Amino acid sequence: MIVAEVVGSTAAIGYGLAAIGPGVGVGLVFSAYIQATARQPESSRLTLPFVWIGFAVIEALALLGIAFGFIWAG
Repeated sequence: MIVAEVVGSTAAIGYGLAAIGPGVGVGLVFSAYIQATARQPESSRLTLPFVWIGFAVIEALALLGIAFGFIWAG
């Protein structure tokens, strides 16, 4: 029987899996903006700041995830 050993940081694997969430979130934010702009083009300048705020919050959470991964790893 062959037993495989995991060598290295499992935090990197965990963050790699956790990065899927922010990727999906950013996609949802921008797709909602594109749909809203397509439905009502005159509101594009009004809703654009909210898109960037949402993008920044999602990316901040992703960066916190990688920071905590390195902190807890060791």
